[in-house]
Amino acid sequence: MRFLHTSDWHLGRSFHRVGLLDAQAAFLDHLVTTVREHDVDAVLVAGDVYDRAVPPLTAVELFDAALHRLAEARVPTVMISGNHDSARRLGVGAGLIERAGVHLRTDPDGIGTPVLLPDPPHGDVALYGLPYLEPALVRDRFGVRKASHQAVLAAAMDRVRADLERRPPGTRSVVLAHAFVAGGEPSDSERDITVGGVAAVPAGVFDGVDYVALGHLHGAQTLTERVRYSGSPLAYSFSESLHRKTMWLVDLAPDGGVTGERVDCPVPRPLARIRGPLEQLLDDPALDRHEDAWVEATLTDPVRPAEPMARLTRRFPHTLSLVFDPDRADGDDDLLSYAQRLRGRTDQQIAEDFVTHVRGGAGPDTHERAALRGAFADVRADLAVREREVGG
Repeated sequence: MRFLHTSDWHLGRSFHRVGLLDAQAAFLDHLVTTVREHDVDAVLVAGDVYDRAVPPLTAVELFDAALHRLAEARVPTVMISGNHDSARRLGVGAGLIERAGVHLRTDPDGIGTPVLLPDPPHGDVALYGLPYLEPALVRDRFGVRKASHQAVLAAAMDRVRADLERRPPGTRSVVLAHAFVAGGEPSDSERDITVGGVAAVPAGVFDGVDYVALGHLHGAQTLTERVRYSGSPLAYSFSESLHRKTMWLVDLAPDGGVTGERVDCPVPRPLARIRGPLEQLLDDPALDRHEDAWVEATLTDPVRPAEPMARLTRRFPHTLSLVFDPDRADGDDDLLSYAQRLRGRTDQQIAEDFVTHVRGGAGPDTHERAALRGAFADVRADLAVREREVGG
């Protein structure tokens, strides 16, 4: 059986204020073409269909058109909600839409109920959709003591394995999940889902199934032969400038063996990150190849030059981001910008650093760290509730 694994469409998102709706429409055209040309048996969409809980009408219309085209192709589609989606809003009408072969899995209570695809004479393939699980919101539903990603995903997978045990011997299984799995490489464009200082869960949580179609991280990655991220079909930050944007074409053999092939996605415009003094960037012939790219320019001039953006856009008309990072002598750490000092640090680390600063070097103790983690977890849970209320 052949699957097309994709995720993180983020319909409605822009790139540094440049609208991407046409590029997203081109991707969906490509997806439908790929389904037809490669004899795909089912499409797997592992979350973050939309970029926000209440997407713009143009994004909803694009999604609606894509569902109609997939239904017309008579290829089943299994789709889960991600952390950017409003699960309730995305799941509206799921029962009716399912009759057209589009299976929306947005309710945690349905995790143990698979979509069954017949594959005679080899038996059914059971597809389980695990929507994004916000630990603070589902811990009671799953009966776990600790509100962590690992705890709730482990409980969800227990339901999957329990259902599989009731299936006929030889039933193959596929799980769709939206999570940060250990070993994955993040980029700057994913929303932080850290809970209690921990964002990643071990890949072993998914043991016992034949293939795991992951969403959330925007780079295509193979964690194991059976656990893969498809990545986003488009770049949503300059940190993805070296990504090859693809979908996975996955073949599941009768004995449960897995092989995968990457299918390239259309690129609306290449990305380039260039760095150096302004005059060098304007004169260097090696940069000719970036003149039609979306450009992020980092200027290293010791003193900010006059009208840098206007001068850059004469050579690189699609410059979207301008960063200043002056070359300084060693030891000038005090001159680093606030944004640079915070780059790559979690909310917990930033808060602990603040406590250390205001106390003159005395950091928080164990109880204070726990209080900070709890506060951040409560804030995230409150935001998730508000988002669900808005989405509902």
